[in-house]
Amino acid sequence: MTDLPTPETGRPHDLVGIGIGPFNLSLAALAHDIPNSPHPLAATFYEQRPAFHWHPGLLIDGASLQVPFLADLVTLANPASPWTFLNYLRSRERLFPFYFAERFHIQRAEYDAYCRWVSDQLPGLHYSHQVDAVRWNNEQGLFEVDFTQLDTDGEAQALGRTYTRHIALGIGTEPHIPDPLKPLTEAKTTPVIHSADYLHHRETLLDAEHITVIGSGQSGAEIFLDLLRARPAGHEKLHWIARTQAFAPMEYSKLGLEHFTPDYSRYFHALPEPVRDELVPHQWQLHKGIDADTIAAIHDELYRRTLHGGWPDTTLTPGVSVHTAERTADTRIELHLEHTQQNTRTRLTTDAVVLATGYRERPLDRILTGLHPYIRRDASARPHIDDRFRLVLDPTITGNIYVQNAERHTHGVGAPDLGLAAWRSATILNHLTGTNAYPLPQRTAFTTFGLTPRTPPIPTQNPDLIPLTQGN
Repeated sequence: MTDLPTPETGRPHDLVGIGIGPFNLSLAALAHDIPNSPHPLAATFYEQRPAFHWHPGLLIDGASLQVPFLADLVTLANPASPWTFLNYLRSRERLFPFYFAERFHIQRAEYDAYCRWVSDQLPGLHYSHQVDAVRWNNEQGLFEVDFTQLDTDGEAQALGRTYTRHIALGIGTEPHIPDPLKPLTEAKTTPVIHSADYLHHRETLLDAEHITVIGSGQSGAEIFLDLLRARPAGHEKLHWIARTQAFAPMEYSKLGLEHFTPDYSRYFHALPEPVRDELVPHQWQLHKGIDADTIAAIHDELYRRTLHGGWPDTTLTPGVSVHTAERTADTRIELHLEHTQQNTRTRLTTDAVVLATGYRERPLDRILTGLHPYIRRDASARPHIDDRFRLVLDPTITGNIYVQNAERHTHGVGAPDLGLAAWRSATILNHLTGTNAYPLPQRTAFTTFGLTPRTPPIPTQNPDLIPLTQGN
């Protein structure tokens, strides 16, 4: 393994992005050509994966994105950007087919293809680069970013270091596996997989005699529907269980959707910490419910299988939690279930389990160990994040660390929503450059959240920042 050059002199980066998912890809796209800026932003982004892929294990045929196509990487901040979804269609000579298709919600696979189109063309994106550590260099007034360049097998090939004024963390989320089921995922004899890997194991799952899906969200519903369609009528042998009290539809009313606006994000951020913590769990149906079309498709498929008499061999039971789980002597899986309303318990024996149990934010401390003493935290030891999406750091650190999709505890349910990606990226870039490069709307919702609405200030020159117009 060789070392990459370590730049001790020369111009540092203005911005280093860590992770290249949709959110940092949005930031990279908007940073690439900042309007009315005589000097480009020196930005680079690192990602340990070899290429861009967005939830490849869940790109089920026909599965649609749950936000409109306008929630692409850039449109809601700069519809004139060359990186819009419509410009992607134009480059593929697909504008007219899309026009006649009359699709407001595109397929998930198409969104993934669009993002890969952007990532393939944007400069400054470095895949197969694993960021290992971030430190503050007090003498230079810069962040040091250490990384490892990986080869095609994912093995370490070379080490490197770069310097930057600011950092954007977009390390995303990771699959969540409930504690009772963690031991089952380690053995390979019987498939117990997270929904994130569903398509990679689909054929193995279909070979199982009986399959159980755990989880009531959109992923669980799509996987149950896909398995149902692939099993013969009368021999489905599918079980779908969930902790929620119903297989409930996602809140998709127009006023309900205003919880995913900048107005609501600002309102939520201004609430006291205990109020925010109490509020988030009660808003699960805003983002953890099931698309009404998917619910209808499941019911239609089940109903179709009753046309010639009999009922499909399926069991759909909400209000159930997995108390414990174990493997049996014949390598099957025994789930010990508890019904919360009946206060009853039973056992379910199955041959395969799909865990549609959601995702959790990756802890920022893994990559920011060297900055741990400088990060200000709340009563629950979570990082404080201000209204410009910056970690609140010790004043001795003059650079900024912006975060993307790690701020649900401070900004609410819209943190992981694709519809706020461009607005958040524009907010970050406006603050970073000390300009109003991307003018943002002052009002975005008909709903007035709170009795004392807070009007966001228009970003002005910040003496702590170095405007791009000065040639730095």
